[in-house]
Amino acid sequence: MRTGDATPTVLIVEDEQHLADLYTDYLADSYDVATAYSGEEGLERLSEDIDVVLLDRRMPIVSGNEVLAEIEELGLQCRVAMVTAVNPDFDIIEMGVDDYLVKPVTREELTEVVERLQKIAAYNEQLQALTTRKLKRNVLQVEKSRTELEGSARYRQLQSEIAEISERVDELAADLDVEKEDLRL
Repeated sequence: MRTGDATPTVLIVEDEQHLADLYTDYLADSYDVATAYSGEEGLERLSEDIDVVLLDRRMPIVSGNEVLAEIEELGLQCRVAMVTAVNPDFDIIEMGVDDYLVKPVTREELTEVVERLQKIAAYNEQLQALTTRKLKRNVLQVEKSRTELEGSARYRQLQSEIAEISERVDELAADLDVEKEDLRL
């Protein structure tokens, strides 16, 4: 999962070729898009380079659920949205998906879900970086005197990093909350 400056890669796994091609057209201007026209091909295209997977749930031979299981088995850090004609049921609670769209979907809906999943990934990445730095700061605060802390340029840099990352986390969280309200979540 890359959430930095690199163009995110979206893998579309959809057995209806016209839909797969349509989704690819929807996203190709903003993302690197890989397209798989079956669950088997989707399995072959899975890699660490994939940031978001848009996955049809009901496909012959290898279903979307099986592709999802493989993503989890491989420990891939991509975000996954089911894009399917299968209406959701309570079984989605246990599914390792980040979002669930019921077909038909519009360009706007597809673009919004990919953007949202990228923001969630960025939020998680920044939150992890913040937590790591805060834990280090806490250890130093326990082990070093106030004088030693105040005299350390590296400690001041750590404090500055914490403040900067905390601000980014807050901005991403606020942005995600706005999207929740827009979706009436």
